[in-house]
Amino acid sequence: MKYYLVAICDNEFCKDIQPIQKSLSKKYKISPSIYKPYIVLETIDDPDVEKLDEIITKLISPYKKFKVELNELIYTTTPSRAVNFKIESKGYIQRINRSINDLLLLHGFNVKINPTPPSLYMCLSNNMIAQKYGVLKDYIIIDKSLESKSMYTTAKIDRIELWKSTNNKKEALIKSYMLSNY
Repeated sequence: MKYYLVAICDNEFCKDIQPIQKSLSKKYKISPSIYKPYIVLETIDDPDVEKLDEIITKLISPYKKFKVELNELIYTTTPSRAVNFKIESKGYIQRINRSINDLLLLHGFNVKINPTPPSLYMCLSNNMIAQKYGVLKDYIIIDKSLESKSMYTTAKIDRIELWKSTNNKKEALIKSYMLSNY
């Protein structure tokens, strides 16, 4: 079974982004996400959850809440068929992503080897939108009307969570790791 290590946005950003999610849901006839906007940091196949929890707890403990830069355009990625903001892979998010990947590989977990720099996305909605619009590239811009300087350019990350791959939101959350205040 797959497990996901995800970075979760704070409540303030989630409230601000809801109108965009609703607009996309209505315009493209996609179901709204049952989760808050999140960034997948790592995908782990069949881990020993107790060992993983111990490693992540130690790794996350020195990190503080941080902000990520968002690309001002909304994309859809072909493999996951999800609607996303592209994250600028620089700063704190890149360091955390690289540390998690390196440490889990070192401890023998079955994770993908990240490209340099990794492509990170903030998921706004999971759906088959990419198939519906006939995507041929790695990503496409699905809403050019949202291309403006008034868009959100940063999001604050306040915790990291470990999720199990399931369609039930209550069963998906395995553990939440709160980041320290700065």
